[in-house]
Amino acid sequence: MIKVLMISRATLFSSPGGDTVQVEETANYLRKIDVVVDIMLSNEDINFNGYDLVHFFNIIRPNDILGHLKKINIPFVISTIFVDYTEYEIKVRKGVLGVLCKLTSSDFIEYIKVIARALKNGEKIGNYSYLIYGHKKSIRKTINKAACLLPNSESEYQRLVEHYGIESKYEVIPNAININKFSSTITTELEKTTVICVARIEGRKNQLNLIKALADTNFKLIIIGSPSPNNLAYYERCKNAAGKNTSFISHLKQDELSDYYKRAKVHVLPSWFETTGLSSLEAGYLGCNLVVTDKGDVKEYFKDFATYCNPEDLNSIKDAVTKAYELVNNDNLKNYILENFTWDITAKKTKEAYLKTLSKTKVDD
Repeated sequence: MIKVLMISRATLFSSPGGDTVQVEETANYLRKIDVVVDIMLSNEDINFNGYDLVHFFNIIRPNDILGHLKKINIPFVISTIFVDYTEYEIKVRKGVLGVLCKLTSSDFIEYIKVIARALKNGEKIGNYSYLIYGHKKSIRKTINKAACLLPNSESEYQRLVEHYGIESKYEVIPNAININKFSSTITTELEKTTVICVARIEGRKNQLNLIKALADTNFKLIIIGSPSPNNLAYYERCKNAAGKNTSFISHLKQDELSDYYKRAKVHVLPSWFETTGLSSLEAGYLGCNLVVTDKGDVKEYFKDFATYCNPEDLNSIKDAVTKAYELVNNDNLKNYILENFTWDITAKKTKEAYLKTLSKTKVDD
């Protein structure tokens, strides 16, 4: 029996996001197939004794990983979750950071953010070597030391290679949904004009442009999610821009979302970038027609089952929602998701990656 320690960001539970779902559900379903899994946060004092393998999350937070590497004498893998918000940072970000984004590299901006989070929110800098190496070199060092990378798609891995110039052993592990939490047997009357957006409220998820795009329409827009700590001002801008057709609901647990997915005709996630868009998978499984961003890796997931929009263009968002609204809801997307994107499938592929990694390590030894 394999014993695995998962490690993710310090705010994994206090500021939940898609990675929170990925960590918890992967762990839960691995336990069903005889893998022992513990979850710890990057800022905790960790004893690695007794584990066969360490599983980190979020390659864009190397500061959370570097501090532990000197203590590890067992293989480690990384679910990369490699997002790229460069376009958002350049075109949308305000203030001093917005100016810097236009003048310097995305890696340097991430470096500044780590320092800012430490000063503003008290987030611990895991290892001061990060301050010396900088963001890009820290990620390159982390990739070189990892036994295997676990991107959520082939597209994600190729972007990582292109950006950092390093190829590595990797296994694609798709994101997924928990069909037990999102029961498709719920009978809720469809509210035909209802459009929902389920996501943490922040600039990168682009709720403000969605609100503006649908302001003068007959659609009833429901924004479901809470603002992250650093996006309270953005949340206020969203509320100020909202008309009578827009309402807000704070973050809901996954099993509480089913009723909203079932009521809505369309789910929209017009982000500036998505590796997957977990809420889009959830909504699609429960019958929503989907509008998703054309930025990132989502086309590898949704193919021709979704309508795509340009997050920068209000007319593009509005037109995509209108097009999705006019389509007949059917089970084609649901069946496609069942065949490819459930957590039991993800867990089996993750366990296979663990076994390959451990097997290769023994051969190398």
